[in-house]
Amino acid sequence: MKYIVVTGGVLSGLGKGILASSIGLLLKSCGLTVTAVKIDPYLNCDAGTMNPYQHGEVYVMDDGGEVDLDLGNYERFLDISMGRDNNITTGKAYLNVIQKERKGDYLGHTVQIIPHVTNEIREMIFNVGKESGADAMIIELGGTVGDIESMPFVEALRQMRSELKREDIIFVHTTLVPVMGVVGEQKTKPTQHSVKTLMSLGIHPDMVGARCTDPLATETRRKISLFCDVPDEAVLSVHDVENIHEVPLLLEDQGVTDYVKRFLHLDIPEPDLEKWAEYVDILKNAEQTVRIALIGKYTHLKDSYISHMKALNHAGVENGVKLDFHWVEAGDLEKSGDTSVLDGCDGILVPGGFGYRGAEGKMLAIQYSRENNIPYLGLCFGMQLAVIEFARNVVGWEDATSGEFVEEFGIESEHRVIDLMPEQNGIDEMGATMRLGAQNVYLKEGTMVHGLYGSTEISERHRHRYEVTPEYIPAIEGAGMLFSGNDGGIRMECVEIPGHPFFLATQFHPEFKSRPWGASPPFKGFVRAAKERTG
Repeated sequence: MKYIVVTGGVLSGLGKGILASSIGLLLKSCGLTVTAVKIDPYLNCDAGTMNPYQHGEVYVMDDGGEVDLDLGNYERFLDISMGRDNNITTGKAYLNVIQKERKGDYLGHTVQIIPHVTNEIREMIFNVGKESGADAMIIELGGTVGDIESMPFVEALRQMRSELKREDIIFVHTTLVPVMGVVGEQKTKPTQHSVKTLMSLGIHPDMVGARCTDPLATETRRKISLFCDVPDEAVLSVHDVENIHEVPLLLEDQGVTDYVKRFLHLDIPEPDLEKWAEYVDILKNAEQTVRIALIGKYTHLKDSYISHMKALNHAGVENGVKLDFHWVEAGDLEKSGDTSVLDGCDGILVPGGFGYRGAEGKMLAIQYSRENNIPYLGLCFGMQLAVIEFARNVVGWEDATSGEFVEEFGIESEHRVIDLMPEQNGIDEMGATMRLGAQNVYLKEGTMVHGLYGSTEISERHRHRYEVTPEYIPAIEGAGMLFSGNDGGIRMECVEIPGHPFFLATQFHPEFKSRPWGASPPFKGFVRAAKERTG
């Protein structure tokens, strides 16, 4: 197996994940099979209990792993499905070591960071590679080199370089090349100091990815090459582009694939990027635009809904349209009650979420969509709120609510149309205890959702604790809402409103399985309905 390790310096949020995903895509387009590992140097065992404002969305894998959003980029760019083991955290590594120590696996030795923790990290990486059977593995080290949190991982990667053949591992270091406003010159000192820090830890970078606003000047490239001891051709200009999907094409224009092939002694064909270039072209140059309102409570950090945006873009490309995102903060809508902010939108999407904050604002948007025949797509919490809104305003149960709100705020109601799943009773721990990952869903023939998928049995990823309360289903369906999918029993998975141009909500998260040139069926149908609305 070949290993491509991507590290970062100067500051976090440079786009290491996009650079790493792009290199992976280039190798895959040459015919290699590629997998990926994202290392997150925090003590959490997984991303499941994290606030989206702190770390962006929680991405869910087929096996139920709640992981960093960068794993979503890898799955979309590489068109693969991975699992929880592809995300390594400090918490996971330390927990494994402590459990082994408790069982006596270390035979009385004093347990230390080196070699026990670093060995565990390397073993976790190698196991992922072995189980994947891939030709190459992308390893992204989150955070910034030099941080105390990342030290064990840097050391583990250094040890990997020592034990592997030189041509089996390449290190790509991502840094910032800022421009001082007054001088207007690209500054290389942050890059020089960052590389110096990395080298002091025993790792010499083989390539440097320079993040900058404008393309690297020739003189800047030469300076980085000289001071960081890498060839000119190994200094990459990773400058700002209109859309992240352009990055693989940007790298290929600079000869990255050829350099990596030579360095890793790979005898493989040239990359075939024709379909990818076609995707980028439609994404940028589609003539028709549809405006989608996304109603959320973390809209100030767009990464909280990154998979929704990507899935909408995938659907936009397949429908030949551009997406214009209209962000609506649910709490603001709740306070003002002014749904005029939704005027001019061609579609309304309510994503997943938890808690009562902003819920009434989201239901105002759902009601506006239902009453004004605007295409609506609700996901997870967006389905639960659609059922509550319908129960209140159509069935006539004005106190209809969710058991989640009753427990959280003591709201009294005789109609808990949404309530805790029975198997969730008595669960105390928050992490990894929801209904998670890929589950089978059975769709009713002749329904809209069945037409979108073209099948009566599908598999989609889930992340929820609450469900539609079965005893209320007959009355709700009697009032005109159709439950069009279930889990093979009494757990409802999809709802739609017959006669509405497009009103669909799912308990599952179809955004996680959407891919470029493989748009999720609910998103594809939703954007198509929005497109038809624009004429």
